[in-house]
Amino acid sequence: MTSDGIAVQTGAPATPRGRRGRRSVDVPALVERARDGDARSVARLISLVEDASPALREVAAALAPHTGGAQVLGLTGSPGVGKSTTTTALVRALRQAGKRVGVLAVDPSSPFSGGALLGDRVRMQDHAGDDAVFIRSMASRGHLGGLSWATPQALRVLDAAGCDVVLVETVGVGQSELEIASLADTTLVLVAPGMGDGIQAAKAGILEVADVFVVNKADRDGAQQAVRDLRYMQSLGGRYSEPGGWRPPIVKTVASRESENGIDEVLVRVEEHRVWLESSGEGHRRRAERAAREIEAIALAALRERIGDLRGTTALGALAEQVVAGESDPYRAADELVAQL
Repeated sequence: MTSDGIAVQTGAPATPRGRRGRRSVDVPALVERARDGDARSVARLISLVEDASPALREVAAALAPHTGGAQVLGLTGSPGVGKSTTTTALVRALRQAGKRVGVLAVDPSSPFSGGALLGDRVRMQDHAGDDAVFIRSMASRGHLGGLSWATPQALRVLDAAGCDVVLVETVGVGQSELEIASLADTTLVLVAPGMGDGIQAAKAGILEVADVFVVNKADRDGAQQAVRDLRYMQSLGGRYSEPGGWRPPIVKTVASRESENGIDEVLVRVEEHRVWLESSGEGHRRRAERAAREIEAIALAALRERIGDLRGTTALGALAEQVVAGESDPYRAADELVAQL
């Protein structure tokens, strides 16, 4: 293992929360090795995150000074549009440009093991021998929004480990599963001809999150119609029509091809968006909002845990009895419960 790269991690999918991370962990040493490009250390840190290890707070504190350098690209779209193929093509192009690349591929969870069902590490074996690429599948574990609950902190691990670009590929989303927009610097929304995307383009949600539209499988009939549908919906207005706002470009790709696949143009548009983010101040705003969401999520999780500790206690039972008897109402009882926390 060289110290100037990050290797592909191809171990088994993550186990359900709480089954690992119980043995003592030398967090400073682990972080230092991860920053030197040790793939096992990167994988271990992400496992600690996924398993909500008792060392998680120490991990977060150790990573904090080394984060903020990675560009985060989100890929989302309906199942079957070619997200994994496009991710693979993007990794290839980024590596040709000399970038270190991390990939967080969020897959549906197995109802039996809780691990990832599909595993993009299998679908991206083209990069298995590249020390400057790290690929990790993460099980969604029932978390809505197309991502795993641990994705933000896993992203911080790859950022601290020296990745120039981190690609986050979602489960395969519908109109309401748009959490990726709050996580990525630039969100690529993929559509494909003949998959109902003419209707999908009309949904406000998918228009609102896109920074770049990618019409993949553009060698198929109906690709130009998909482009026209997207252009028509953009013409109807919305936040992208505001003065000085970013108007998402539309790029046609055939990601399954080795060359002349349109991926280079996608990266050109991504770079244009990065420049706009910096010049407009939107990039800083997005990152600050991302941090605020992380803080809120951690605080809410802590509150839920503390409320869970009250279940079955005399205090909660007494409040419930008051509501049943009509002596109080749920809102007043909830206020009293929060006051006790």
